[in-house]
Formats: sequence, structure tokens, C-alpha cells
Amino acid sequence: MNRQPSPHETRSPPRRRSATEDDRRTALITATLDVLREAGLAGTTFARIAARADVSPSLLVYYFQDKDRLLGAAFAHVAGALSAEVARAQRQARGPRARLDALIGCCLSGDQFTAANAVLWLFFWAEAPHIHTLRRVQRLYQRRMIANLRFDLARLVPPAAAHDLAHMLAALIDGTWLHGALGGGAAHDALGARRQVLALLTSQLATVAEPALAAPAVLAAGPQPRCRSWIDGREVDSAGARFTTINPATGDVLAEVEAADDVLVAHAITSAATGQKDWAARTGAERAQVLRRAAELLRRDNAALARLETLDTGKPIAETSSVDVASGADALDYFAALAATMTGESVDLGPSAFGYTRREPLGIVAGIGAWNYPLQIACWKAAPALACGNAMIFKPAELTPLTAIRLAAIFREAGLPDGVFNVVQGARDTGQLLTRSPDIRKVSLTGEVGTGRRVMADAAATLKYVTLELGGKSPLIVFDDAHIDNAVSAALLANFYSAGEVCSNGTRVFVQRGIRTQFLARLKARISAMTIGDPLDPRTDVGALISEPHMNKVLSYIETGRREGAEILVGGRRATHGALHRGAFVEPTVFVGCQDAMTIVREEIFGPVMAVLDFVDEDEVVARANASDFGLAAGVFTRDLARAHRVIARMEAGTCWINQYNVTPIELPFGGYKQSGIGRENSRAALDHYTQIKSVYVALGDVEAPY
Repeated sequence: MNRQPSPHETRSPPRRRSATEDDRRTALITATLDVLREAGLAGTTFARIAARADVSPSLLVYYFQDKDRLLGAAFAHVAGALSAEVARAQRQARGPRARLDALIGCCLSGDQFTAANAVLWLFFWAEAPHIHTLRRVQRLYQRRMIANLRFDLARLVPPAAAHDLAHMLAALIDGTWLHGALGGGAAHDALGARRQVLALLTSQLATVAEPALAAPAVLAAGPQPRCRSWIDGREVDSAGARFTTINPATGDVLAEVEAADDVLVAHAITSAATGQKDWAARTGAERAQVLRRAAELLRRDNAALARLETLDTGKPIAETSSVDVASGADALDYFAALAATMTGESVDLGPSAFGYTRREPLGIVAGIGAWNYPLQIACWKAAPALACGNAMIFKPAELTPLTAIRLAAIFREAGLPDGVFNVVQGARDTGQLLTRSPDIRKVSLTGEVGTGRRVMADAAATLKYVTLELGGKSPLIVFDDAHIDNAVSAALLANFYSAGEVCSNGTRVFVQRGIRTQFLARLKARISAMTIGDPLDPRTDVGALISEPHMNKVLSYIETGRREGAEILVGGRRATHGALHRGAFVEPTVFVGCQDAMTIVREEIFGPVMAVLDFVDEDEVVARANASDFGLAAGVFTRDLARAHRVIARMEAGTCWINQYNVTPIELPFGGYKQSGIGRENSRAALDHYTQIKSVYVALGDVEAPY
């Protein structure tokens, strides 16, 4: 929702600025800062600034409308320059202590900590309580400073100590600037100031440091780290049940997880209600800034997040480092752009009236994630929800709880108000506390069909909106004129990427009889060359399944396929060579000689199991492909594009590909037909699922009544 101007504001319509205009604005801001340093706040007038910049005062009015907006732009310029310098220095630092030193060093460097700059900050701070545009910049700057400090301190000291120490350091840095502004000359000893602050940091770390358990990506001997819920900007303890999250590749315990009970979920809802009011009142452009910053931080932390995701899911590091984190960042970037441009419609109703519509947020929404793409799914749900001005309470899957907490910390570091993205840990009971709460207006679930039915039933009691992204048993159709190597590549991606744990996978591969022999020969050769191994090894192609129970379920389906008469072309066993015997590894498996009625052809297996079926003509394969309760995805390979479009038009599936498979750009809607779900994620279509439309009729004349 775009914030509407108050009666005391005059807001110009948004327009695209040219590079020349940006340069001119920067020049005017620079002139403003020069005048502020010389004349102080009272002496800084449009006339004086215009004279310094050698322009007419009307040009300042054109760009900034009034003095408050000009001062806000000037403050944002100063704070932005410091933030950019800190970001550059921290990118080059290695480790949390080095990043803290870099931040302090930038704030108190010889370039920044000068008498002239201190005077500027003093003016801005003094007037921030009275000038809205300055107050907004100050709050964003302070939140970013605290978040940066807490992020690295939490890896050196316990969470509570990190919170207190971050505020202490921020106050000390600000106080040092204030002392410099008031003390003049000798007070601006940048080197001495840095030494004092760094000495305090060192002494405090020595006092409160203990083995930090907030970095579960590093498994050390001794007590396992705890994974908590995240509410109102910090990790919180829970009195609920506890369970462990396991590395499926080794069987090692990664962390002990504290499930959120009813008290903690109620706290999350209260916190979200408070935060959402602040968040919804911001303009789309302001929300966009936070989302873009969060995307930058995800990319900054890509290596650490990918490693954590690999440990928690068993997926190869080659996948998590190139896809999982990056796709989440792409979602935040995309919806940031939409947040800044979200508008309603204006409707001409003749000379006596007009109408318009407003897109308004729903309020508090819940996201329930799946274990196959924990971080990506959290971003896919959070990005549109936050862009539209909602608060989200996210419950990660109990099997993969770790990266959601890191995402919450990143949102806070990016400037998201506390409470707007909360994380509650737990299993089905925790999820039901969300789906049954009358205070939550929408639930977005990624999961299996049975879970989707239960969520929809719970939501019906309070008429919640629901988005359900559920299972699939998708067809991949290969016609005999297809480029065979491309079709084989797609079949591999559609079945063995992420060890087959992808809801949209094309696990029913229909191959026209004319190329069946060639297709199978090339498929078998390429599968035989795939590497099953340690997920942390970049050379690994196939990692572990999510858990031992799930591995046993997949193996039982393979046994059922054998028993029902299908023939194994390749694979079909648990992989146990070397250290793999400790984990949940299954060989990529291909069944041939399959019939449509077989269990492995009808039911979703969610593992590295492909069923190959042959067909004769187009009408036959379309009918067989659609003969399923699912309708999530479908793919067609052919050089005849007329046939490709014709077949896709007949597919009962929500997400389709022609001569490609499992590519899901954020710009396209994702979702299914039939029992594969309700609603869509990604693209502009997602805005409809996270906003409600308000119609406004505006009368321009008198009201006529018949009585």
C-alpha cells in the first residue's frame, strides 16, 4: 500500500530521473551541506543555498519542494556515504571481530571523524525529533548500525550480551561524535577515538565472551547449539518441546531446536501487530529500500548460508551456493521493485463522480515452509508479503529450521522494523496455532497435499486467505523430433536435482517410441557418470535425502516398482560406499517398462526415482499426462513449436516449459492445478494474494434523494 499524503503535504507524482538530474541533485545537496557547516541550521535558507550552487531558488523548489525535504535528502546523503564506506570495509574483512573493527574504523576514521562532519551530524541529530524527514533517516541509520554490530557480536558472545553490547558501542560512537562537535580541534583525534572504542570492545568481549552457539554451521565438540524462535528482533527462549535437527549426510546432530508453544506464538502475533502498523505506514519506496538491502546481505553471506543449508538439507553445496541463496535474493529484489510501483486504479464515472482503488495489506500473514528449499521458500513467501506492507510469522519445517533465523537477522540488519518478520520453530502443533488464530489473515503453505487439506480446513473457521503450493507427479513429454541430448538433460534435472526432492519434478517421462532406445542409452550413460558423495564437496552431483525415514520411504517405493513389474534401468539401491553408509543416500534410479496404473507412476515419491513410459501419438500422451490428481507442472520437448504450444495449451498444469524444465524465474507465477494447490507465488500475481482491494467512490456534486 502506498502511503497517502496528509492534507499538509504536497507530493509530486513519481518520475524517472535522468543521470543529469541525479548529478544536479547531488550538487544541490553538496551546496546545502556547505552552507550548513558555515551558517548553521537557522542560516541555511533556499536563497543562500541557491547562491552557493549558482542556481535560482525555484530550482531547489522543483527538486525538493521545501526545506525539510532538502534537509532530509542531505542527511540521507551523509548517512548513506558512511554506510557505503562501512559496507565496503566489511566486505574486505574476514571474521566477526575484523568486521567490527572495520565498522568502528570507518565511523571514526580521519575521513569521517572531522570537525566539519561532526557539526553536520550535530545539526541533524538535534532537529530529528522535530523534522519528520530527518527522523526517518536517523531511525534507519541507527537500526542499521545496531544490526551490523549485533550480527557480528552474536558470533562472539551470547545473544543477550550481543544486544546490550551493540547498543553500548553505538552509543559510544555517537557520543564520540557529539564530543567532537562540541569540543572542537583537540577533540577530533581520530586515532585516539578509535583506540578508545576498540579497547572498550576488547575488554567487554573478554568479560562476557563464551563459546557462541549462534553459528550452527560450525559443529564443535561439546554441547550442541540451540535453535530458537525469533520474535520482535531477537532470539527468544521457549518453554515448549525440544527436538534435534540432524545432518542427513552424516547422522550428526546439528542443533537442539526449541519449539514455540502457545505463549510464544501469542507473543509473535502481538509483536507482528505492532510492527505491521509501522511497516504499512511507510511508502512503497521505503519498503523497497529495506528489501533491496536484505537482498544485498543475502548475497554477501551466500557462502555461509549455502554451507548451513547444505548441512541442514543434505543438498550438494554446488546447488545451495549457486541457486538457493541467490534465488531468495532475486525474489527480494523483484518485489522491492514492485513495492515502489504498487498503485491502485482511477475510474472515470462521468461529470458527477470518480472512483479509485487502493491496494492495502492484509495485516499479519503466516508462512509455513517446506524442507527441500528452506531459505528460498522463506524468501518467496516473505518478499511479496513484506512488499505489500504485511507482517509475516514464518514457521520453517521442523527438519530444516536453521536458515530462517539467519534470514530474520538479515532482515533486521537491513532495517526491517522489529516484529515484521518473526520466526516460530516447531512441528504440526505450532503450525496449527498459526492456522487457527483469528488474528492471522492469511496462510501460505508449501507442503504435501494432506497438510494442505488440514490447513485449508483450519483457515475456513476464520475465513483466512490461503495459498497452497502442494505436491506433483508431473509429466515430461519428449517427442521423436526433439533434440535428444537436451531432452536427456532436462530429464536429469527434472528427477535428480536436489536428489529428486523437488515438487515440480517431471517424474513421469513420456518418450515417443521412435527415439526411446536412443534416449534410454544416453540417459543411462550420463547417470552412470554422476557422483554421489559428500554434499560439502563441490564435485558432488547427488547428495543425501532429507532424513533416514524419508530414505526408507523412497526405498519402499523402489521395491514396490519392482514388485509391480517395472524394470530398473539404472540405480535402485541405497548408496553405502565409503562414509555414505552414515547418511541417507539413494542412487539415481530409472524404471522402464512402466504402466500408468503402477504406484510409482501415480504417487509422488519425492526422491531420485524416474518412471519412463513410451507413447505413440499426441492425443494419447496428452490424455495420459492429464490422468492425474496432480497438476503442478509439465514439460514438452519438440522442434515443432506449433505442436509445443498446442500440447502445452492442453496440459492441466499451472507451470509449464517448452524445451526446458524446472527453471522458475521470479517474474513468472508458480503454482498448480487440481490437488497441486491454490493460488500463485512469484510475479505480479502474488500481489493479489497479499493485498485486499478497497474501492472509493468520490462524489463531485450534490446528493439527490427521492424522499
